[in-house]
Amino acid sequence: MDLANITFGQILTMLIIMIFGFGCAKVKMIDEKMNKKLSNFLLMLVNPLVIFMSYQRDFERDLLNGLFIAIGLATLLFSISLAIAHLRFPDRKGLSRAVERYSAVYSNSGFIGIPLVLGIFGPLGVFYLTAQLTVSNLLMWTHGVAVMQGKADMTLLKKALLSPPLIATIIGFICFLVGIRLPIAMARPIEMIGSMNTPLAMIVAGVSISKANFGKIVRNKNIYHLCLIRLVVIPLMVIGVFSFLNVPVTIAGTLIIAVSCPVAANAILFAYRYERDHLYASELFVASTLLSMLTIPLLVLLI
Repeated sequence: MDLANITFGQILTMLIIMIFGFGCAKVKMIDEKMNKKLSNFLLMLVNPLVIFMSYQRDFERDLLNGLFIAIGLATLLFSISLAIAHLRFPDRKGLSRAVERYSAVYSNSGFIGIPLVLGIFGPLGVFYLTAQLTVSNLLMWTHGVAVMQGKADMTLLKKALLSPPLIATIIGFICFLVGIRLPIAMARPIEMIGSMNTPLAMIVAGVSISKANFGKIVRNKNIYHLCLIRLVVIPLMVIGVFSFLNVPVTIAGTLIIAVSCPVAANAILFAYRYERDHLYASELFVASTLLSMLTIPLLVLLI
């Protein structure tokens, strides 16, 4: 119950900050162009620094073993998500089906997962979350692109390997293995930048939500179906699998929170890029983000 209370408190904090972002957009303090720049700043600098600093700890064999366990489990979890998405959203012509399949598989584990896990489990949680982010990043730029553009393009694997979050993971992991620790003079400013992660992420999310047509979202039954799959069915199946495995609470909790996060923000970016229904992707992002504020604390009760 304590874990659920901590989760609810963190969700409430994030929601309040999101409301500030919503208000900033409504009074035109932050427009869409500025919000995209803030989003890029978050994804390309702040998130990678948070990931890197999670590896700034003394090497321990148990931590290394835990990280490998998390990678294996993350791979298993994505296999479950891929199977469910394939069954519930089979191939058919239309711009919206690709968006649905992508949204069912990929959660916003970097954008919302990092601040949530950081607030609940601290840097150790982010340390294990990098396993899920690594698997997600590789799949997103291979399978995810194939879904959105309608054909496979393995050349994009190179782009996935060069993404800032994955580079931060690799460098951080090497530092962890060989025992390289930053001096305080360098670590402190990086930690200060990383501390912007939660407020900045929620402000960006709040601005994005301010652009939504809530009347249209409420009337669209397909959105409820997708949110049910993304926020309830997949997490419950993962929790069911974990109930048969002897997984440490921090690893299990981190991965369950990651898979319980709302639709990935990249769904909107990919829909724009590959000429899919980007408005529908935005509606799924908004609806799932708001509903996740209720579903995540309830799911944590089952951990």
